[in-house]
Amino acid sequence: MSTEKTIGTVIKVYQCWWIKVNTKPIRAHAWDGAMFPHIITIQYEVDGQTYTKKKFLHYNVPCPTVNSKLYVYYTQEKPTKISLRV
Repeated sequence: MSTEKTIGTVIKVYQCWWIKVNTKPIRAHAWDGAMFPHIITIQYEVDGQTYTKKKFLHYNVPCPTVNSKLYVYYTQEKPTKISLRV
């Protein structure tokens, strides 16, 4: 199974407010040290076919902005199964 690479464009970014990660053991208020993961929607093309996929990003991964370009890694057999290099 070979991995291929293409460039995708971020078309949507959502911050997951309902998943709060506390990064401080002692907080002064509810939002002190709070971090939130993101869900991004990326659009990419493989062999003339356009795909749109949502991916979850961990809270400590820098979140790309809309219209950012990212490398999308996929397998030729199943181009809907992807990983991103953020």
